[in-house]
Amino acid sequence: MKNDKVDILLVEDNKYDVIAFERALKNRSVPNPLHVATDGMEALEFLRGEAGRPKINQPYVVLLDLNMNRMNGFEFLDEIRKDEMLQRSVVFVLTTSEADVDKTKAYNFHVAGYLSKNEAGTEFLNVFDTLDPYFTNVHFPPEDAVADC
Repeated sequence: MKNDKVDILLVEDNKYDVIAFERALKNRSVPNPLHVATDGMEALEFLRGEAGRPKINQPYVVLLDLNMNRMNGFEFLDEIRKDEMLQRSVVFVLTTSEADVDKTKAYNFHVAGYLSKNEAGTEFLNVFDTLDPYFTNVHFPPEDAVADC
């Protein structure tokens, strides 16, 4: 990924998936800063800089699991889309669910993409094959951009 200024927030409660994701970052020499939250509530704390967590700087991309305790992925999406400061967050769903209802619901929350962990492989290398062109070619608005330009 060439745009190393984009932080990655991985919202994942499976520690083995987190380890595999971190290993994939290292294997692909991805320089982007990685932050890991174990559920939607912790992810919100990172995005808002609450509960002693450092606020993640923009631009950032969220990789979101759907099935988590406390606050699941859909609850997280609902919360950020209602929040004026977070509503433009770029979110990719990264989940084991292949249910059409989950895909439809995720896209109704304006996710940038829906990625299957089953297709990502145990090393998550395919995720980076998908995201690399995104990070390389997409231009993010400046952090202080006004939403109603």
